[in-house]
Amino acid sequence: QVQLVESGGGLVQAGGSLRLSCTASRLTFSNYCMGWFRQAPGKEREFVARISKTGSSTKYADSVKGRFTISRDNAKNTVDLQMNSLKPEDTAVYYCAASLKWLPWYSDYWGQGTHITVSS
Repeated sequence: QVQLVESGGGLVQAGGSLRLSCTASRLTFSNYCMGWFRQAPGKEREFVARISKTGSSTKYADSVKGRFTISRDNAKNTVDLQMNSLKPEDTAVYYCAASLKWLPWYSDYWGQGTHITVSS
C-alpha cells in the first residue's frame, strides 16, 4: 500500500534549524500535491505548508512564513521541509500528506509523523 515516511525529526535549540524529509512509495508521486502538517500536544493538527505537483506553487501558514521552506524532488519521490529560526512553539509531531487536489485540499494519504522538540 501507499507509504509516506517522514524523517529528520529531533531536538533542537531555539533559533536552530532542522530539515524534514518525506519519502513516498507505491504512488505516482507527481500526481499529488504534497503538504506538511503538525500537531502540538493538546492541540488539533494544523496546516504548515503545501507544494503543488510540479513544485511551481507553494503555500505557508502565517506562523511559519519566512522561516520554513517546502520543496520536492519528483525524481526521488521526496518532499522536504527546511525549518529555520525554530521557536519553542514549533514543537509538534510533523506529518506529511498527499492530496490529488490543490484546493480543496484533501489528504488522501498521511505519514506516521516525526517529532520535533524545540528547547528554549
